[in-house]
Amino acid sequence: MNTNIHDILDAYNIAVAFRTDRLQAPFGTPQLSSAPVRFELSEKTTAVSHGGLALIHQLVIQIGLIDALNAVEVLKLKLPYFESDHLLSIAYNFLCGGTAIEHIEYRRQDPTYLDMLGTHSIPDPTTAGDFCRRYASTQIDCLQDHINKVRLPIWSKQSKSFFDEAVVDLDGTIAPTLGECKQGMDISYNGEWGYHPLIVSLANTNEILFVKNRSGNRPSYEGAYVYIDKCIKLLRQAGFRKIRFRGDTDFTQTQHLDRWDDEEGSFLFGIDAMPNLVDLAESLVEKDWERLVRPPKYEVKTQPLGKRENVKEKIVEERGYRNLVLEHEDVAEFECYRPTKCKKGYRLVILRKTITVKKGQELLLPEIRYFFYLTNDYGRSAAGIVFESNKRCNQENLLSQLKSGMNGLSMPLNTLDANWVYLVCACLALSLKSWLALCLVPEGRKREAVKRRDRLLKMEFPSFLQAMIRIPAQVLRSGRQWVVRLLSMNDWTMTFFELVNCVRRE
Repeated sequence: MNTNIHDILDAYNIAVAFRTDRLQAPFGTPQLSSAPVRFELSEKTTAVSHGGLALIHQLVIQIGLIDALNAVEVLKLKLPYFESDHLLSIAYNFLCGGTAIEHIEYRRQDPTYLDMLGTHSIPDPTTAGDFCRRYASTQIDCLQDHINKVRLPIWSKQSKSFFDEAVVDLDGTIAPTLGECKQGMDISYNGEWGYHPLIVSLANTNEILFVKNRSGNRPSYEGAYVYIDKCIKLLRQAGFRKIRFRGDTDFTQTQHLDRWDDEEGSFLFGIDAMPNLVDLAESLVEKDWERLVRPPKYEVKTQPLGKRENVKEKIVEERGYRNLVLEHEDVAEFECYRPTKCKKGYRLVILRKTITVKKGQELLLPEIRYFFYLTNDYGRSAAGIVFESNKRCNQENLLSQLKSGMNGLSMPLNTLDANWVYLVCACLALSLKSWLALCLVPEGRKREAVKRRDRLLKMEFPSFLQAMIRIPAQVLRSGRQWVVRLLSMNDWTMTFFELVNCVRRE
């Protein structure tokens, strides 16, 4: 980073410190007062509101993603767009804050946006929809395989500790739709019409490795074993020393557990509280159980505040509703439990929840509930297995970003496979966010730089857009190159220019 940029950022930090000091503000009048404003239209100066996308596009070029997207050919004639032009236009629409396929039209009609990406034009939304309908299911799987090959060089630049263990989460999520003529839609278990895609994500980096669109009435586990096998192959090729899969009760596919154990893959799945398992839990004596003590959710770094009144519980009590309050939790385990379809025995960890049942002020009999976890991990304690399974809930945050943060599960097209392609593009946008963060390889592994990289990895998609993408920028021609001149700064501007240097070195 050159000295001039450092000086500009230092001046910016001084200005921000002055503006955020409330003692420097004038007193006696409202701060948000009316000020005279005159609006004009610039004739020569052109700018975009998402200048950070230029950095993403440079990353795409450097890592060879364009060739990977073009590797699966579905267009007989490129007139004039290639497969990568269509797929990247949809992914970039998400990265610009677009929440519908129609929003591509705003990018298409912005010459400054096109100049920033070095292109003459991009496909319109109707053409993009027609393009998605050209893919067959086998081609979509092949497309995801080619995208995953691009991940390998990015992962290879990480530290040795990065490859200690890969943690893969699996889950299904309902993608409801109000359409009536969408091929493949059906009624889900909760009565909603729509689709039921399978999401396979890497918890280490919040990347979605595989996605499979399915009809709304299909079970969560359907086809999951295929993508688990693909993940094992991909992650072994990347160099991960351990691989662990986590999933809820729907993903305990016992007919495949022996094979995954033979391949030295670790798994931790929930298992349904079947009558025989409940009988096993109830056969244990009290000394076999150990009280589960959960660590605090966060560490209070300032003066602890008093506990606030639980408004919901107060209303439930006043109106005499049935109220369930967790009293305590206990854990126990069986070292060798063999499911019917397995030839080997595996560790069965049992969580017992004792729940106090109240109805208004009246105390009813307590309720006991059992939760079961099946794993081949014998290194952790029983409590550690429960905590590890609970961490799988972090994938819910990723699914929430995919749903509400970017509207990637809107399913705007009229066929099952076309919506699958659209979903792959949404997942590609999320992966580009993670890949950009992984490019920030600190020299000498400086602790502060590592913290910033980790914060960028964990940052939610809308926050990432605000910090790194939605930056007003002037786009102008200088010599034989386009110059993207940022017109605004924030706390991540220094990191942005560090990433510019990192991407150039790719």
